[in-house]
Amino acid sequence: MFRVFLTAFFVATMSAAPLFGCQQTEDSQSFPPGDLIPRVVALENPQQSYALYVPTKYSRERRWPVVYVFDPLARGPLALAQFQHAAEIHGYIVAVSNNSRNGAWQPEFEAAEAMLRDTQQRFTVDLKRIYFAGFSGGARVASQLAQLCKCAAGVLLSGAGFSHGLSPSAESKFPVFSAVGDADFNYRELIPLQDALEKAAFPHWLRIFDGPHEWAPPIVIDEALAWFRIQSVKSQREPRDDVFIAVQLSAAQARASALEKSGQLLAAWREDRQIATTFDSLVDTEVLGAKASQLEKQKALGDAIKREHGDFEEQDRLSTEVLAAITPPQAPGASPSQNRAAAGLARDLRLRAEREKKPERVLVFKRALASVFIGSLESGRDALDKKDFRRAESYFACATEAHPESEWSFRNLAIARASSGDRKGSLEALRSARQLTKDLPAFSDWLKQEPAFSQLRSVPDFLALGGHD
Repeated sequence: MFRVFLTAFFVATMSAAPLFGCQQTEDSQSFPPGDLIPRVVALENPQQSYALYVPTKYSRERRWPVVYVFDPLARGPLALAQFQHAAEIHGYIVAVSNNSRNGAWQPEFEAAEAMLRDTQQRFTVDLKRIYFAGFSGGARVASQLAQLCKCAAGVLLSGAGFSHGLSPSAESKFPVFSAVGDADFNYRELIPLQDALEKAAFPHWLRIFDGPHEWAPPIVIDEALAWFRIQSVKSQREPRDDVFIAVQLSAAQARASALEKSGQLLAAWREDRQIATTFDSLVDTEVLGAKASQLEKQKALGDAIKREHGDFEEQDRLSTEVLAAITPPQAPGASPSQNRAAAGLARDLRLRAEREKKPERVLVFKRALASVFIGSLESGRDALDKKDFRRAESYFACATEAHPESEWSFRNLAIARASSGDRKGSLEALRSARQLTKDLPAFSDWLKQEPAFSQLRSVPDFLALGGHD
């Protein structure tokens, strides 16, 4: 029922010309083009806000493409900064929800609805060039919105693929630009997704950058919005610009050539294939297609594909081994010492990554570690919600070993231990969190407000951390 309503809303939005894209509010002039605006409160829903960027050349006399962006932690200004350069040079309005975060679907939908309504009331939006983008859980939100509305001119997926249980479907096609760090645990999801997109005849492009599970850097966002423009030319949503097309083709060919020269045969082959497909109706791509075909015939390419699949299997095995060491909820006979084994395995995996000399092996270990870290945090929060404090402690201890620089992990570990009555362990975790924090006043406020620490507020060691008035 909810999805039916969402689809109906977007259909109404796209057809409501007198409201969306034509009649605008006077205060649209209060947002200076070229400025990063961290918070715009929605006119019709003051509980919703979004970060906004309007390109410097914006005018009400023409319609402008817009990108609606979703961050898993509702970090609107942070995500907006990644898009600023690309939005300026390619002429996109960008809006990033300050409310949408990982969790239930309805609040995410409400955030999307508020942004769509508000931006299209304030600005002259090109309804044929509406894009969605997101990182991690926000990427899943972006893809789901595009599938339901059937209105998207393109979707940028950073660090994750489609929503769980959904896959590319012929019923709702749209161009998909995927970006993922080479050490991202979701790397093993984004690579196979390209095959699924190809089988479903989705225009698609993959960009791998150096880094962990994080937003694609601005240079990759630049490439994504440029690629969307090329797709708009092909679908006649944007006038053809031969100079722009030539510049983008030349840059893509240079990347492919550099990959091949550096011995990255698999990456070069993927680049050549997507170049040929992207530019196939714009320039003569016969040579590009032939080059990809030649690479495909090489035995080394087949070997590289097999190694990559083997890396995926090893990543799954390593991360599963660690997380499976934590006893199931309320398991009979479970003891703290048994559950500490998982943290030990996480520490061993981290040390293996630090000692490994082969770069390709380091990446496998890093992806597995990241999978352990995220899986531990998510399962730990679930255990906390169910008041299974012993299991929550095991998961958060695992997270701190997988990523010792994570203040958030130590904070949650302290909560779990305090909730189970382990005052000494909680204080130990709090000391680690305090050493890692970059905002001591905020940390002190958190200590005062967190209910789990109510029994610690008279303890001198706790007061020394900054929890006193």
